[in-house]
Amino acid sequence: MSQADFGLIGLAVMGQNLVLNVESRGFTVAVYNRTTATTEEFVAKHPGKKLIGAKTLEDFVGSLKRPRKIQIMVKAGGPVDAVIEQLIPLLDKDDIIIDGGNSLYTDTERRDAYLSEKGLRFIGAGVSGGEEGARKGPSIMPGGPLSTWEVMKPIFESIAAKVDGEPCVIHIGPGGAGHYVKMIHNGIEYGDMQLICEAYNIFKHAGFSTDEMAAIFNEWNDGDLQSYLIQITGKALEQKDPETGAPIVELIVDKAGQKGTGQWTLLNAAENAVVISTINAAVEARILSSQKAQRVAASRELTGPAVNISLAKAELVKKVHDALYASKIISYAQGLDLIKTMGEKKKWGLDLGGIASIWRGGCIIRARFLNRITDAYRGNPALVNLMLDPFFKDLLSETQQNWREVVALASLNGIPVPAFSASLGYYDSYRAERLPANLLQAQRDFFGAHTYERLDKPAGEMFHTEWPEVIG
Repeated sequence: MSQADFGLIGLAVMGQNLVLNVESRGFTVAVYNRTTATTEEFVAKHPGKKLIGAKTLEDFVGSLKRPRKIQIMVKAGGPVDAVIEQLIPLLDKDDIIIDGGNSLYTDTERRDAYLSEKGLRFIGAGVSGGEEGARKGPSIMPGGPLSTWEVMKPIFESIAAKVDGEPCVIHIGPGGAGHYVKMIHNGIEYGDMQLICEAYNIFKHAGFSTDEMAAIFNEWNDGDLQSYLIQITGKALEQKDPETGAPIVELIVDKAGQKGTGQWTLLNAAENAVVISTINAAVEARILSSQKAQRVAASRELTGPAVNISLAKAELVKKVHDALYASKIISYAQGLDLIKTMGEKKKWGLDLGGIASIWRGGCIIRARFLNRITDAYRGNPALVNLMLDPFFKDLLSETQQNWREVVALASLNGIPVPAFSASLGYYDSYRAERLPANLLQAQRDFFGAHTYERLDKPAGEMFHTEWPEVIG
């Protein structure tokens, strides 16, 4: 029997589509699922394809060429560890295990060290693109030893999405770097999605029909806001419920779910003292949305202004477009700042231009303006913050008046825009030569003798004032 070039464990939808992608590039693929019937059904459904279905892990491992290349596509956490433990006794030195799920990067680092001691190789590879990306070409973010990447490179490059002939995969860095970058990708995705939802909410309160909103997003997808998320937003707004004929979006309960990568991103940002206020607002918006019963009760108790938006529709559309574009830049700037900070801390040697380039296709946050981000970091690898790149600096300057007006308009009408507001607050704080933290330092020194620096003294020299006693 012929041996397989690649093996995959976990035949849920993502796993199945990745298998079909790999097979379509000329590789023979061995497959295994804990439920044997799933394996048999999958292989039977694709006759004529170079698939080897295994009923046991022993048969699965035995069907693979050495060094064996095995990708695990199971739920993050304990299930990944369980599969690894089952595989270890069956593998030989230098065999490669790839975790293609959304694992926490610290788990990946632990597994990498553990398997290295046993003479096995490990890759934590973030895979983005959903079901369609897995089948047609995802963005892949593999981390691990460079030598292991060289072994996997022919398969990964063949199955990844392509943009301008470049595969949307590079070796991200050692250890947990791949899963870390995928985590921040997901955080940026949270921000992007929330910003789009806030634009939709403004239009809805301004009296736009769902069909009008669909047309707006479809038009935006032909311009500088072109992206996968804008595209699917237009399609989602167009969709009608076959049962009632109503827009399906308006029948969906406004309670958002999340799987944890956004929260992981917030925790990591806090640990590294990096501001990701747009992503933070997006995570908090999902949490607040899940508190549906509390919100319904509060809506009967807490008051706000009556909505009165008198702007002409075309004028409002232009202003919201600019607010969305500017805020989107902030979301990416914050995410890339966190990646840069963590990469330097861990000495991963991350290539921000390369990372931006592999996000241009296949992944959920793929967008036309990622070409500009790629150019920004390739032109200046030492770029401190994306906002300081000449293209984005000019763009923020051009859009900021409409951006400010949209945030003000929403606030005056009681329409929540937490991500728009957080993005603008970040921009204004970052560009401020002087912030009110001087008063904050005075407060800290007043109650805790924490000391402070002075403008008229050398940097690093600390002072303390004997403040008056406060009674009561």
